[in-house]
Amino acid sequence: MLGSLLLAGSRVPFVRRAVSGVPLTRKVVDRFVAGETPQDAVEAVRRLTGAGLTVTIDHLGEETRDAGAAAGTAQAYTVLLGALRELDLGDRAEVSVKLSAVGQALGADGDKIALENARRICEAAHAAGADVTLDMEDHTTVDSTLGVLRALRGDFPRTGVALQAYLFRSEADCRDLSHEGSRVRLVKGAYAEPASVVHRDKAEVDKAYVRCLRILMAGGGYPMVATHDDRLISITELLADRFGRSRGDYEYQMLYGIRTDKQQALAGAGHTVRVYIPYGDDWYGYFMRRLAERPANVAFFLRALGGK
Repeated sequence: MLGSLLLAGSRVPFVRRAVSGVPLTRKVVDRFVAGETPQDAVEAVRRLTGAGLTVTIDHLGEETRDAGAAAGTAQAYTVLLGALRELDLGDRAEVSVKLSAVGQALGADGDKIALENARRICEAAHAAGADVTLDMEDHTTVDSTLGVLRALRGDFPRTGVALQAYLFRSEADCRDLSHEGSRVRLVKGAYAEPASVVHRDKAEVDKAYVRCLRILMAGGGYPMVATHDDRLISITELLADRFGRSRGDYEYQMLYGIRTDKQQALAGAGHTVRVYIPYGDDWYGYFMRRLAERPANVAFFLRALGGK
């Protein structure tokens, strides 16, 4: 219930102003967001890759309603990827892109604009030896995002995509995208969605995640298992063994600032662990989804506000 309220509040302008205007909010945001500048992101990349982890970087922003701003976001990614190229990390550092941040929400021409901007990002990533993964947003954008994915894979076949297990449709999408060479990040889902399109009960979401995970692990693609849940990590290991996958045939993904001990433990055991690093000044939507996901995150926020 609390999670649903937080997700709903994330789209209300006065709630955004109230949360953003609290000085101590920044203290909590810093736990989940690497900073506001490309330099902040690169510093986090250096620190995490130096500790044996891999990374994917998200320039924060979504639902852009201005073509100039969408082009600006694409340019921000190209600048970031230029900096990553100098680090010579190859596929140890990639970027994650929300298509609504690069034009998808711009009316009838949105898909075309998003594709053009995403292509610019993919070109810069290719030059840096890095990959691009398309984030998935609310259910109304899924078909559009998968259409852009298909277009990009014509020239950039390693382009990945996130699928959200709580959507009823995602098992079918996993089957369609489980072919050889297909990179798929499996997440639970973190948007406020109608009951007509998603599982809402936590136990049902977990079951849906396992069904989707089984499809991906049984297929010929490269599953990117985005979870902090010990039980789902154990199930992943069982499925990897069942389907003959080595530790190089899949990876774990976790969020910046969350379960850092588990990130290190898995990496120390020989797994690829990729940390999702968000940066930028448009952090509000991302921050609210992180609060909604776990009650412990809300408690951390309230303690900070209380100065404890």
